[in-house]
Amino acid sequence: MNQDQKNLYLAFALSILVFVGWNYFYGAPQMEKARQTEAAKVNPPPPSPSVPGTPVTPAVSTLLSRADALAQSPRVAIDTPRLKGSVALKGGRIDDISLKAYHETTDPQSPVIELFSPAGSPKPYFAQTGLGGAAGAPGIPDENSLWSADAEKLTAARPLTLSFDGGQGLVFKREISVDDEYMFTVKDSVENKSETAASLTPYAIVQRTGKPVVAGYAVLHEGLLGVVGDSRIQEMTYEGVEKEVGGRKTLEGIAGWVGITDKYWAGAVIPDQAAPFKGGFSAYGAVGAPKTYQAFALREPLAAPAGGGASVTTRIFAGAKVSQTIDRYGATLGIKNFDLMIDWGWFYFITKPLFKLIDLIYKAVGNFGLAILLVTVLVKAAFYPLANRSYMSMAKMKAVQPQLAALKERYPDDKQKQQQEQMALFKKEKINPVAGCLPMLLQVPVFFALYKVIFVTIEMRHAPFYGWIKDLSAPDPTNIFNLFGLLPFDPTHLPVFGQFLGLGVWPIIMGISMFVQMKMNPEPTDPTQKIMFAWMPLIFTFMLGSFPAGLVIYWTWNNILSVTQQGLIMKRAGVKIELWDNLKSLLGGKPAAIEAAPKTPPKNPAPKT
Repeated sequence: MNQDQKNLYLAFALSILVFVGWNYFYGAPQMEKARQTEAAKVNPPPPSPSVPGTPVTPAVSTLLSRADALAQSPRVAIDTPRLKGSVALKGGRIDDISLKAYHETTDPQSPVIELFSPAGSPKPYFAQTGLGGAAGAPGIPDENSLWSADAEKLTAARPLTLSFDGGQGLVFKREISVDDEYMFTVKDSVENKSETAASLTPYAIVQRTGKPVVAGYAVLHEGLLGVVGDSRIQEMTYEGVEKEVGGRKTLEGIAGWVGITDKYWAGAVIPDQAAPFKGGFSAYGAVGAPKTYQAFALREPLAAPAGGGASVTTRIFAGAKVSQTIDRYGATLGIKNFDLMIDWGWFYFITKPLFKLIDLIYKAVGNFGLAILLVTVLVKAAFYPLANRSYMSMAKMKAVQPQLAALKERYPDDKQKQQQEQMALFKKEKINPVAGCLPMLLQVPVFFALYKVIFVTIEMRHAPFYGWIKDLSAPDPTNIFNLFGLLPFDPTHLPVFGQFLGLGVWPIIMGISMFVQMKMNPEPTDPTQKIMFAWMPLIFTFMLGSFPAGLVIYWTWNNILSVTQQGLIMKRAGVKIELWDNLKSLLGGKPAAIEAAPKTPPKNPAPKT
């Protein structure tokens, strides 16, 4: 391996080290801090709307349990194959949604995921649409208005119609239907029985009070997001929205959507894709109280003439970010760039096809972890020709090392002459000195794309592998520091150093595979590089200890394939594999002698001075 290649590998390894290190030393502590903050919240949600036309969420004197908060309003039940919950007749909100197919833990008896919760509960989060007017306008429903319902339950087969008459000549109706997965369709209409024309602003919001616990990893966006018109995907963290001027960011365009996303779940509102709208994000609230965050969509005011009416239709997504479901909604409903609700990352054009391939194999083999391993093999096979060329180039470079050393001795003080003679030698031997770098450079985006797929897709959540790995999205549950469960304590709960002590079986196997991979090549001559390469497997072992098991298994398998591939290619090329000599040297033995420079002096030696 020449110096350029060593520098490239070192740069790549350092990039991964920085990337993983940032998540480990910054992301994990931030996540823990967020958990503690969430647990300590006792303040009620703040009042004051930030979007014209949206109802005010009143202050609540005491924080209620979720059950007590639900009891503050009469409700119509929601029951579909994927969802259960209710619509609040007080305010007409969809503020109670649970996901039937997803549980908090791998135990099927554990509670299901609660996505939406009403105002006044510990984690208020809901969606609402409507036709708003000027503040205080008579006869227009607000968050305290009580609607009447024409049914006791909303199902995929039975829509629901809510009605409200404020006694001022305007009669409002809200027709709500839902499919058998996660999409609601809401038609808000008004009938003007008065003798005066009315102007009403259609609005749709997803609102959340208080910052939720986020994973805290740079590879994943959690917060507010959306697409408005021709804008790119807009992704804003909760802190980022607060820093906007006035705590608000607004865009304008035709077609799109806005919402709030967690790692696996999301709530979003989708206005009419043929009409212009203002979409954006806001954050507001009293100093010292939890902030309220909104993703909002506002239409131009609608005219409801005397004796006439007006209506607007909006869709609400509330559910799991299943790729196939999201794609189908985007295609069948014509929702612009709806697939970007899943954070595919910068390498979207690689990441999403990779996921499709993994999902296809998963459906054939029935195990998501096994699908990841098989896809890794396919990726390695695809890059085999390039890897073969790389290692063959390395073999040629190794073969001419004695001649390169002789050139340095012949022209010790003339670097330019050295370079000229080296290039002439490379041309003669048909060696491309950068050929070994190309496979590495091409594999970098593939590596990060596969990393992204494993980390962000809901399909891996609670997906078992084999043996003790019951959830590929969670860290390896074993731990060497309690002798893999023989000692009755969890080292990761220790103060200060606990976050460093999550070291299970798979991270250890990964570290060993990385160590072997490092030892396949000659030891670097540069002392700094030598130290870095020596410590890197141990550092990565500890860092990946807290990562999802699926990522660690992938990394381990990738290392094993790389070692096998490199060994086969080098053996076929007749190049010496340095593994055994390096291991022997590490254990204190004497490695085989390094190939010496040719004793025959080169032709036309330079005269000695």
